[in-house]
This record gives sequence, structure tokens and C-alpha cells, in this order.
Amino acid sequence: MSKKLLLTEKEIQIILHRLACQLVENHHDFKSTVLIGIQPRGIFLVNRLVQILKDEYCISDIKVGQLDITFYRDDFRRREDPIAANTTNINFIVENKNVVLIDDVLFSGRSIRAALTAIQSFGRPSAIELLVLIDRRFSRHLPIQPDYRGRQVDVINKEKVTVNWQEKDEKDAVYIINN
Repeated sequence: MSKKLLLTEKEIQIILHRLACQLVENHHDFKSTVLIGIQPRGIFLVNRLVQILKDEYCISDIKVGQLDITFYRDDFRRREDPIAANTTNINFIVENKNVVLIDDVLFSGRSIRAALTAIQSFGRPSAIELLVLIDRRFSRHLPIQPDYRGRQVDVINKEKVTVNWQEKDEKDAVYIINN
């Protein structure tokens, strides 16, 4: 198994600041926008973006949620090992709001499809956008594309993109792993 560094901690920080800037350009004061991180790894990304929005752009009232998609996945009953559910924490209604779904890696699009189904339990948004740190563009099974992307990566299907977050993995880095 080989491991190639794709993004360093500094490069990730630059990308996060660019993504936050793009969000501000499109959503201004976030009064009608909510940010929802997809469990488990989109949570780290949404928390980082919210911190930048608060510190750099003085946007204090941002509604942030965490969405678990476990029971909405199309492969839920097809796996040998059971999938462990995470917590959904959305304490607001998304009715007529602009929802930005946030995840670390966009691969096949199946997780995003599950998130689109799951979010309907919280109301009918006026619009839904997708923000990802890494877009694996040639691996899509569904016609889903991000509105905001940190980095677009072309990898072979056998290769895996792994995002390490300091909060969980002790340092920020993105790797391409070849099995």
C-alpha cells in the first residue's frame, strides 16, 4: 500500500479560506442559509468553515447542523458488517432556507443522494448546494456535482482519497492511497 500526500496542512488552510470566501459571496449574512455537515467527516469541514466565517468575516449567527445518512444509504442492508449510525443534530427547520450540504470527499455521489433524501425530514429547502473539500470527478455513479469544491482530483477507482483532520487524526492532510 502506497500513500501519496495530495494536500498539506497549509494548502488545506488556503482552500478553506477560499471556500469560506465563496460562501460569503453567495450567501452574504447567512440569514436565509444553513450549513449542514454530513456525518461523520463532513462535520470537521463545516466546523472549520464556520470558525473562519466567524473570525474573518464577523458572521456570528450561522445555523449549523449535523446530518446522519446511515439509514438513507442504498447500501445499508447490503453490507456484511453493520454500519454504525451517527448523530443527527439539526435544531432548526430548513423550510424555505438555502441549505449547503458539506462533506469532505465527493466520490460516487451516493452519500449526497442519501443526504438529499434525509434533509427532506426537516422541511423543504428553497435551494440545496453542495460543498466538498475533494471532488473525485471521474468516479461518479450519479449525476451529482459540487457547487463549491476545494480541489478536483483524478484518481483510479482502486485508489482512495483520505482526508485527515487535526481534531481526529492529529494533523491536517489529504492523501491518495493505492491499495
